Amino acid sequence: MSVSYFADLAERLRAQGVPADRVAATVADLQAHLEESGGAAPEAEFGPAEEFAHELVPAGTQAPEVPGAHIETWRWTADTYVDEELLNRFGDEGWEVERVDALGRFVSHRDLERPQRWEYRRELVTRGREGLDERLAPDGWEACGNWIVYAWFKRPLAASLGPDAEISAPPEVPGRWRFFSRRFYVLVAVAASVVVLAGVAVAVDDGRAHTGFGFAAGILTGPLGLFAGLWALQVWRSRR
Repeated sequence: MSVSYFADLAERLRAQGVPADRVAATVADLQAHLEESGGAAPEAEFGPAEEFAHELVPAGTQAPEVPGAHIETWRWTADTYVDEELLNRFGDEGWEVERVDALGRFVSHRDLERPQRWEYRRELVTRGREGLDERLAPDGWEACGNWIVYAWFKRPLAASLGPDAEISAPPEVPGRWRFFSRRFYVLVAVAASVVVLAGVAVAVDDGRAHTGFGFAAGILTGPLGLFAGLWALQVWRSRR
C-alpha cells in the first residue's frame, strides 16, 4: 500500500478546506477498502491523487483564504517635479499608496482580483499640518504618507466613477522603481557645476589647489549632512 499516495491525498484535501478529522476518517476508510480488495495499488484503484481529491471534496467546501494571496506590492520613488503626475498615472492603474517609507519611496499595493482606480494630491507642510487632514476629509481625501516637508493624500475614484473605477485588465508592474525627471538631473548638474567652479575660484585666488578642493568638499558635505539629518528625522517619524 502506498503511504505517500494517502499522505498526498490528505494534504490536498486539507488544502481545499476539508476539516482535519474528516480527512483522517476518509483516508482510513480508503486504506481499509484497499486491504479488503486485496491490496491493489491506490493509483490503480482510485486514480491520480490530485483528481481523486477533487472528487472527494464535499459540495460547498471552500479552500481557506491565504492572507495577501491576491495582493501585489511595489515600492517606487520620484522627484517632486513628477511625483504627483506619476501617482495619478499609477493610481489609474490600480496602485494604492499605503505610506511613504524612510527612504522616500511610495509603498503601494494592488488588488489582483478587483483593482480600483485612485487619485492623489500633494500638500506642502513646512509649517505643520494643523487642520489639513480635517479640511480635506470632507472631499474624501485620506493621508497616505509624509516626507520631510510634503504630505500626500489619496481617495478612491469609485465615489465619482462608480463601477467604472474598477479595472478589468490592469497593466503589468512597471519594470523600474526610480522616476527622476530631466529637470531634476539638470538641477543636480547645475549644483555640482557651481560647487566645482567655486572650488576652482578659491584655488586660483589662494594659489593652492588643495584649498579649492577643501572648499568644494565643505560645500558638498554641508548639504549631505543636512540631508542625513532630515533622513534621520523621517526615520524617527516613520517609527512612531
